[in-house]
Amino acid sequence: MFSITVRDHLMIAHSFRGEVFGPAQRLHGATFLVDATFRRAELDADNIVVDIGLATRELGAVVGELNYRNLDDESDFAGTNTSTEFLAKVIADRLADRVHAGALGEGARGLAGITVSLHESHIAWASYERTL
Repeated sequence: MFSITVRDHLMIAHSFRGEVFGPAQRLHGATFLVDATFRRAELDADNIVVDIGLATRELGAVVGELNYRNLDDESDFAGTNTSTEFLAKVIADRLADRVHAGALGEGARGLAGITVSLHESHIAWASYERTL
C-alpha cells in the first residue's frame, strides 16, 4: 500500500460532559497537529498517490471550517463530546466527501482510504481510519 501524508493544525475551544473527563468538563482550548494520510494499492497514471498540493489545500479547507471555533456553539456538534477521536472522524469524513466530489482530482478517485491523526501533544494522539 502506498501513502502520502499532509499536515496542518487546528485550534478549538470545547468542553465535555461526563465525570471521565475531570477538569476538561469546563470550557478549555486545544491545539491539534492534524495529519491526513491518503492510501492506495497502486500508483495512479502519474505515479503518485494523490496530488500533494491538492491534498494540502483540501485539508486546510476542512480544518478551516473548524479552526478558532468554540465547538460547543456549533450546531453540527450539539450534544456531542467532541473528543479527539470524534474530531479525527469528522475531518476524515469531510475529506472523503471532497475526494468523492472530485476536489482532489480525478486520480484521487482510486484512493483506497484515508487516516486522520490528531496529535494533542508530542506524547498523545488519536486516529480514525476509513475506506473510500
